Amino acid sequence: MSEPAVKVTRGPIVESVHRADVAVADSAGRILFWAGDPGKVTFWRSSAKPIQAVPLIETGASARFGFEDREIAVMCASHSGEDVHMRAVAGILSKIGLDDSVLACGVHPPLDRASARKLLACGVAPWQLHCNCSGKHAAMLSVAVHMGYPVSGYFRPDHPVQRLMLHEVSLFTGIREDDISIGVDGCGVPVFGLPLAAMARAFATLVRPGQLPNAAAAAGAQRVCDAMRAHPYMVAGRGRLTTALMEVAGDRLVAKSGAEGVCCVGVLDLGLGVAVKIEDGNARAAGPVVIEVLARLGVLDGEGLAALAEHHHPHVLNHRGEVVGDIIPGFELKSQP
Repeated sequence: MSEPAVKVTRGPIVESVHRADVAVADSAGRILFWAGDPGKVTFWRSSAKPIQAVPLIETGASARFGFEDREIAVMCASHSGEDVHMRAVAGILSKIGLDDSVLACGVHPPLDRASARKLLACGVAPWQLHCNCSGKHAAMLSVAVHMGYPVSGYFRPDHPVQRLMLHEVSLFTGIREDDISIGVDGCGVPVFGLPLAAMARAFATLVRPGQLPNAAAAAGAQRVCDAMRAHPYMVAGRGRLTTALMEVAGDRLVAKSGAEGVCCVGVLDLGLGVAVKIEDGNARAAGPVVIEVLARLGVLDGEGLAALAEHHHPHVLNHRGEVVGDIIPGFELKSQP
């Protein structure tokens, strides 16, 4: 059962409670710490993106097209649709000889409020590049072009690119392809249903890829981690949790959030993966839980926690911007005896 993990106060009253599940595992799949149900099966959502970017390096597509680390980072991103993100994705597409008309990720306004307001003020509608998943789709198209696969239908489950993505997810999680549930993500590509512990194992493998069965996959994992840590702003954007985590502690971790309250972290020096799922899908609870777990693992110290306070203990604000309550993590992190 998911366990109460975050309380939301307003004045003297606890107004809401968010339940969560947490798994902390190593690259062998051993569950070392947990809260709630570490075997909870849920969709990985965008937290899978760093794993989905590995084939870009593994197949040689990155070397062929000369992708820079900042471009690799945006391929792993749920970016905020700021100008810096859009330019990067447009540059990727230009290198492979395509334009944004081929992106099948759909359209939504920029996640960054300032960028969304700017578009609205200019009377301009958002387009595919603004979609937070446009970098991932550009990566998939890059693999298709490099491997000689059809560009058309690259997002469909039976397309060779998506079969390659499923294989990579299986490799990193240790779950057989046939045992992975497949749904459709918000951007239209397949999304993977897995136990939380398998997601944690994948992130442990991402940061300690030496046990992977082939050197190309290990090199791909290393490049993805290096790119995300070197360019955390490209992975999310202004005020976002994963960008803040890697800006503060990028010497020790790589992090990627997903929709519906999912977030995963790989801790480099410990060789551990952390996977969190907020039961009700409310993302406001994910940051407090993730940061609290990292604090208890000794990954974040007092200085780091202070720098991440707005994500660890966010305030509840009224419409005048006044503090009227708090979002506070509190749960038991169990461990093996």
